[in-house]
Amino acid sequence: MKSWNLNKGLQALIFAVTLLPAIASAGIFDDDEARKAILDLRTKIAALSTKLDAKLDDKADKTSVLELSNQNEQLRSEIAALRGQIEVLMNELANAQKRQQDFYIDLDKRLRALEPKKLTVEGREVTIEQSEQRSFDAAMSLYKAGQYANAASAFTAFTLNYADSVFASQAQYWLGNSFYAQRDCKNTITALQTLLKNYPDNAKVPDAMLNIAACQLDLKDKKESRKTLMAVIAKFPGTDAAQAAKNRLPSTK
Repeated sequence: MKSWNLNKGLQALIFAVTLLPAIASAGIFDDDEARKAILDLRTKIAALSTKLDAKLDDKADKTSVLELSNQNEQLRSEIAALRGQIEVLMNELANAQKRQQDFYIDLDKRLRALEPKKLTVEGREVTIEQSEQRSFDAAMSLYKAGQYANAASAFTAFTLNYADSVFASQAQYWLGNSFYAQRDCKNTITALQTLLKNYPDNAKVPDAMLNIAACQLDLKDKKESRKTLMAVIAKFPGTDAAQAAKNRLPSTK
C-alpha cells in the first residue's frame, strides 16, 4: 500500500512538472512564482528519493527488498528525467526573461524617439517634436547631397506641414535656394520674397535679397535687380551682403 502511495505521489509530481512549462510560457507565473515552483519540485523529489531509500533499508524480506530495489531504480530514472525537465524549464525562463528585457529596452527607445526635445535655434531655446526635426533634417540632407529637385519638394512639404515651426523660416530660405540651384529663377524669386514678407528679421534676408537680384538679372530685369541691390545696401550697411551688392551694381546698368 505504501509503495502504491509513493507511485501515486510520483505520478502527480510528474504531471505537475510536465504542466509547469506550459503554464510558465502562458504567462500565468511570473519569474518569482516559477522559481518557487521549481524549488518546490526539487524538494519533493529529494524527499521522495530519501523516503524510498529509507523504506528499502527497513525491509528484511529478500523478495520485498528485490521488488523495492527495482521500483527504486525505476523511480530514480524518472527522478532524473524530472530533473532534466526542470533544467529545460529554467533555461526557458531565462530566455523569456531576456526577451522581456530586450522588449522593454526597445520600447523605451521607441518612446524616447517620440518625445519632444529642447534645442536652441537662432538664439532661442525651443521645444520641438522629433518628427519635425527629422523632416527638416531630411530635406537639408537632400540639399547637401545635390538633389535639389527632391530638396525643393521636401522643403515645400515642410512649410505646409509645419507652418508654425521654428524651422519654418529656414525651410523657406532653403526652398528658394533649392530652386536657385536649379536655375529656376521664377520660383526662386517667389520663395525668397515669401521669406522677406513673412520673416523680415531672419538672418538670411540679406543673402535672400542678393539671390533675388541675381535671378532678376538672369531674367533680363535690370531695373528690378538694381532696385533690390540698392535695398540691400540701404538696409544692411557695412555688411558683407552690402559690399557684394555694391560690386554687382555695375552689371545692372
